[in-house]
Amino acid sequence: MRLYREKSLLLIVDLQTGLLPVIDGEQQVITEAGWLAQVAERLDVPVWITEQLPEKLGKTAPTLLQPLTEYRCWQKQHFSAMEDTVFSQALSASTKQQIVICGAEAHICVLQSALGLLEAGYQVYWLSEATASRRREEATLARERACQQGAISVSADMVAYEWLRQCDTALFKEAHQQFLKPRSARTLTFF
Repeated sequence: MRLYREKSLLLIVDLQTGLLPVIDGEQQVITEAGWLAQVAERLDVPVWITEQLPEKLGKTAPTLLQPLTEYRCWQKQHFSAMEDTVFSQALSASTKQQIVICGAEAHICVLQSALGLLEAGYQVYWLSEATASRRREEATLARERACQQGAISVSADMVAYEWLRQCDTALFKEAHQQFLKPRSARTLTFF
């Protein structure tokens, strides 16, 4: 199953200020999720963000949101975003079938959202380098479980190149300069 930007939506789950300090690899998670969100926005792929009880866990990390101009934010109380009727109806109305998912915590809200998406018939792409938990082992188990149920593990580069499709465009040339940088040099200013 190849990714097509026309069919895709990027879902960033609960990368909130009150939770991130205890997440294993939090800086990589923010960098990769933020970078792919900018790619998505540039390619007209919708970016949806969830927040679990923001009054207790804080809002989405500002460094993730600052470069973005268009995204949709959903507040939730269920661990799975798909348990929210308004969210699931809006997703159905969007006609997007390929959901690239990432966030925290991998073994709770990301996993339950991914399983709900799979149960509803969506193609789920687990953005491995931008999905984490407090303990690395739980993030690994969550990815394995999601993939056993039908999700596909991907990297930000894999997703971006599939969305770009070809190398003879100005957009690709602009993006390729970022792909060549080492991970540590990737910034949240893609375009």
